[in-house]
Amino acid sequence: MLAYSYSQYGSADVVSRIEVPTPIAKPDEVLIRVVATTVSAGDWRARSLTMPKGLGLLGRLVFGITGPRKPILGTEFSGIIDKVGSEVSTFQAGDAVIGFPGASFGAHAEFITMPADGKLTKKPDTVSFAEAAAIPFGGTTAYDFLVNKAKLKSGDRVLINGASGSVGSASVQIAKHLGAKVTAVCSGKNTDLVQKLGADRVIDYRTESIVEDGVQYDMVIDAVGTLPWSQAQHAIRPGGKMVLIAGKTSDMFFGGLKATIKGKKMVGGVATESREIVEAVVDLAAQGILRPVIDRRYAFDDMRAAHAHVDTGRKMGNVVVAVMPKVSTEIAMNTKDLVNV
Repeated sequence: MLAYSYSQYGSADVVSRIEVPTPIAKPDEVLIRVVATTVSAGDWRARSLTMPKGLGLLGRLVFGITGPRKPILGTEFSGIIDKVGSEVSTFQAGDAVIGFPGASFGAHAEFITMPADGKLTKKPDTVSFAEAAAIPFGGTTAYDFLVNKAKLKSGDRVLINGASGSVGSASVQIAKHLGAKVTAVCSGKNTDLVQKLGADRVIDYRTESIVEDGVQYDMVIDAVGTLPWSQAQHAIRPGGKMVLIAGKTSDMFFGGLKATIKGKKMVGGVATESREIVEAVVDLAAQGILRPVIDRRYAFDDMRAAHAHVDTGRKMGNVVVAVMPKVSTEIAMNTKDLVNV
């Protein structure tokens, strides 16, 4: 099978197309033909080894000290099950699915194996393969932080920094679904987008101050790491929370203490990856509550260009790569956005 691999850390130029043996499903696994995948922020961080200041060594311990431990990237995908292991009863060949290998990577390939009881669920007929591939990374991160960790509730006033990115755009939709009043922070060119996602108000960080005198929120969410505690604390009411999805190293390690001293709370850590969370966000997508934003679509042959676009730091929502652009309509519905990449 064809796949995209990297053997050293760096720019998009380190990504190369290779041919490797098609994996064989174990008795408790399924073999999936990948229809679409994405280049996510997780792929960018692993490939470039771009880490918050002071965490370079930790990054190498996670991704590989002398070189990448997992040479085939790809944190999420949609696809069609090709074969099932002898012990699998929950799926069958031909099922359209959504998978989230997450930190295990491997989706930048024509085929991938996944445990049948892992982070894998059937794709709703109402969700296209392109949209399906873009659900897990941003959707599960937003859901885990807002719902599970921060316990966002109806009526909360929320500020979301980085509202037009993959995690941020999902956060806006989930927060609105939960009944929050959302102020979104993004560049002016993305104002219409985040308003359509449900934001009640938009702040253009290029021309306006994110932290305004006399304006405080129940929760401030930083999805991109550009709103440090030293600034954000002034926008949080007493007893309120800062949700640190990405941020400065000092805030990651000492944010809880800093917040407690000020009578506030810091919610951080690593997003939990689980089948239950994947199923929860896919269910929201099936209901039309969560619609992943797709910035650009690329053909599989243009994987390096997709990585290069993510490197610019200007992507809006998700970057989708069509691995298998033409899918039989008898097997897969809503494939027009993959055919026309």
